[in-house]
Amino acid sequence: MNLIMNLLWDVLGGIVGAILWCIFGALWCITIIGIPFGIMCFKMAGLVIWPFGKEFAYDNKPLSIIFDILWILLTGAELAIFHFVLGLVFCVTIIGIPFGIQHFKIGMQALLPFGTHYV
Repeated sequence: MNLIMNLLWDVLGGIVGAILWCIFGALWCITIIGIPFGIMCFKMAGLVIWPFGKEFAYDNKPLSIIFDILWILLTGAELAIFHFVLGLVFCVTIIGIPFGIQHFKIGMQALLPFGTHYV
């Protein structure tokens, strides 16, 4: 079932979201200081391609908290708003609710990506 939902996800805009994440990742990787943020963008692009069947586990390490604060100020807020708005759009119909929930999950992850593990 996850395979079917992931394929539908990609057709309904998952590929566009992953491309957006890759663009932000490439912009971050232009500078040496931004490489950790760029790598996180590329990891998130992989999540955006196949979100169904993945869950998150959070670790609150001091360095990850500092990176998360910088992330929210520089990139995270824009990407989170993008996913929250799409989540609301998909939740308008009953059929789109599972896709909207995935957008909300990715939006939360877009706010605090550092210090998390995918399960």
